[in-house]
Amino acid sequence: MNIGSFKLVNGQLLGSVATLSVDLPRLGLRPVESTNERAPAFEIMALNVARKWVQIGALWEMTSNSTGEVFYNGRMEDPSLNEPLPVMLFGDDEDGYRMVWNRPQARRENMDGTRQTRQRRSQRDDAFGEGNATEDGQLAGAGEDYVPAF
Repeated sequence: MNIGSFKLVNGQLLGSVATLSVDLPRLGLRPVESTNERAPAFEIMALNVARKWVQIGALWEMTSNSTGEVFYNGRMEDPSLNEPLPVMLFGDDEDGYRMVWNRPQARRENMDGTRQTRQRRSQRDDAFGEGNATEDGQLAGAGEDYVPAF
């Protein structure tokens, strides 16, 4: 979902983001100059009510595996937001950029980092195992001396 746009104005990338609950009318993307290969490409800056620029996020340069297209991936964070806002930026300096948000998908990984496979259940499994009551509510196997396995 497109939530914002940026364009090059006097050598600076300026734009805005708007959703139902977030309205950031004055944003800037400040290039990060670093020799660290893990450094972000841009810091996301916002003009606050005191008219000061404050950092609210960062974007890292990525390349699409399928198309080779360069895009930017990151997130915006601020105490005023309920949770971090994951965002991506697509476009170029000439035509401008659009900021996109996608709802994060829950990761399904095992403890060792391998991907979890989806298992189909043929019967309803409530994780409590087999019950010990009959259809009429009586204790099944009453009078037997055994401890059920857990």
